[in-house]
Amino acid sequence: MRQWRMIPIVLFIAALPLASSWAGRAVGTWATEEGKSHVEITACGKKLCGNIIRLKEPLDDQGAPKSDANNPEAALQKRPIIGLPLLVNFSAGTQADVWNDGTIYNPEDGEIYSCTLTLLDGNTLEVHGYVGLPLFGRTQIWTRVNLCPATGRE
Repeated sequence: MRQWRMIPIVLFIAALPLASSWAGRAVGTWATEEGKSHVEITACGKKLCGNIIRLKEPLDDQGAPKSDANNPEAALQKRPIIGLPLLVNFSAGTQADVWNDGTIYNPEDGEIYSCTLTLLDGNTLEVHGYVGLPLFGRTQIWTRVNLCPATGRE
């Protein structure tokens, strides 16, 4: 009888590596839907986060590197867009390949939105940002960027 009580504990422990591998499937470099930027998603402890690592048009009208000019916090308006934290605090969901409870920052309007990430397949990531209820939001499809290990370029 005592052996039967141990089964749920053993199953939970066996599932732990599987949960951490879910994060690994989303880790990598992703091109945003319109190809304006590349975002590098990494594991940040037990969560996922992502930074902008490349812009299609990295310079502003004056030829200077683009900055976070639309940020409502004046102190952050001069920070460069490249390197900007875009995705923050995503936790593995109850379904495989879904991460939620995170936020996405939009440098185009300076706003932070609730967000869910869903890996549709190995090369396709659905990014759904919203305010309030997920029903009221916008979805983008990001595509995995395969970088050359030697050069770090596509």
